[in-house]
Amino acid sequence: MTGGLISVVHGARPVRVGVVGDLILDLYLQGEADRISPEAPIPVLAVKSEELRLGGAGNVVANLLALGSDVWAGGVVGEDEKGRTLTESLRAAGADVGAVIADAARPTIEKVRLIARSQQILRFDREDVTPVDGEAERRLVEAVAERAAACDVVVVSDYAKGVVTERVFEALVGSGTRILVDPKGTDYSRYRGAFAITPNKVEAEAATRVRIDDDASLARAAAILHDVADAEVVLVTLGPDGIYCSSRAGEAFHVRSEARKVYDVTGAGDTVIALLARFVGADVPLADAVRVANVGAGIVVGKLGAAAVTLTELYRGLRAEPDEASLKIVRRDEVAGLAEDLRARGLRIAFTNGCFDVLHAGHARYLAQARAEGDVLIVGLNDDASIRALKGPERPLVALEDRAALLAALEAVDFVVPFGEETPEALIREITPHVLVKGEDWRDKGVVGREWVESHGGQVVLAPLLPGRSTTGLVERIRGGVSES
Repeated sequence: MTGGLISVVHGARPVRVGVVGDLILDLYLQGEADRISPEAPIPVLAVKSEELRLGGAGNVVANLLALGSDVWAGGVVGEDEKGRTLTESLRAAGADVGAVIADAARPTIEKVRLIARSQQILRFDREDVTPVDGEAERRLVEAVAERAAACDVVVVSDYAKGVVTERVFEALVGSGTRILVDPKGTDYSRYRGAFAITPNKVEAEAATRVRIDDDASLARAAAILHDVADAEVVLVTLGPDGIYCSSRAGEAFHVRSEARKVYDVTGAGDTVIALLARFVGADVPLADAVRVANVGAGIVVGKLGAAAVTLTELYRGLRAEPDEASLKIVRRDEVAGLAEDLRARGLRIAFTNGCFDVLHAGHARYLAQARAEGDVLIVGLNDDASIRALKGPERPLVALEDRAALLAALEAVDFVVPFGEETPEALIREITPHVLVKGEDWRDKGVVGREWVESHGGQVVLAPLLPGRSTTGLVERIRGGVSES
């Protein structure tokens, strides 16, 4: 199934998508919370870094841009510094911002999240959620109506912050373009004319007063939403239980999710509707578009905060073998982005490298020790050619693909990155780990990458080895016909 979806993604024609809704500036303050304030029984966050991201409708825009779509954004920001920052961030990302209206009467919406390591400990919001009116609404209606007719599809990202007014929505429906709505509130009649609506389970229960606990109750809730919103498609996102989709044409199906490590569900709905828009807009069959969206949601919950799913990540997630182990194997051209994402989550990266030709107990113990030095462990794995250069023409005994699969199957290993250089220096520079781990036998050899890691505030750890265990020793005993015992 997933192999076919790769062809669907690869073959989908380009699309132009409009995104209208509540544009939000997300600020992430990350650091350590190792002490309690003497002023009150609350943790003190020692901020180490801060990051601005596009949130709300802006996150939908970011997801669509990451998928290679041509996107314009419509919404309202304040006539303030944050509004200028948000608008410029959209423009810099590649979006058309001609329908982003500055309104001096309201502030730019901002959500500030305080994060200790990868755990969010507090969020505070600055916002005015009164409906946009007057001159700002008139200008927004005019701008979105002008652009919507030239789109393949328009996404309405309603965060109930006042931008999606009746006049704005009517202007979009009047364009004749298919409208996909990520709804809020309980009155879905105000979305009448939408092609599709995509509530989550809690939102669908609140809007229909149907308790959803199986496919039969999902079907009842969907039928109500079809009638109330007059929507062609009702798609209910169910978190770890996947996505349920119903069409007025009578098509109904439940796509189950693959098991994934979940760091943060923030923005998962944005990713789903962005993927749905990208492929529905390209006239991909609805069932295929929903299945791709489900895979994308499984990827984005492994990231911290509002985040986008790239085409590279989507292709990896759509591999024919979507098991957890195979997803740990990372291509060399993906590793810099992976490391950046891990650091953005506040995770401590440990790195080690080696040939790992014929895994044995010494390797398992060593890798467990390396993993204990960080929150995630990335293993650089010599490819076959580099092993032959290091150890001679008869090595490796186990080919790269099999060695990578065996390493990825170990619980201690989070990611495996094959490399072909003589040393891992370049790979270490791309990752810049917090901790570089090598065996204690490297104490007098000089650890490759030490200077780079330490100059960037990291450390080198030499792990003790299990006596009497080595691949070379195993090979010699096998060749000599000597038993391990």
